[in-house]
Amino acid sequence: MRWFPKGYGGERRSPEQVKREGWREQGLLAVAVDDARLSWPERELVRQLGEKLYGPRPDCRDVRHG
Repeated sequence: MRWFPKGYGGERRSPEQVKREGWREQGLLAVAVDDARLSWPERELVRQLGEKLYGPRPDCRDVRHG
């Protein structure tokens, strides 16, 4: 029988589980700007927060601003 340190081997957590635990344990929020569970105003808020904190995404052209 092999022994693995915590975090090595065993079951891998899903990305959703990592995001959920990050929110509950550390108050970190990871949200995709195109998450279908969000309404348009919620997705727009996420986009605006991302741009305010980190700048515009280089792969997206905003047709409203030219």
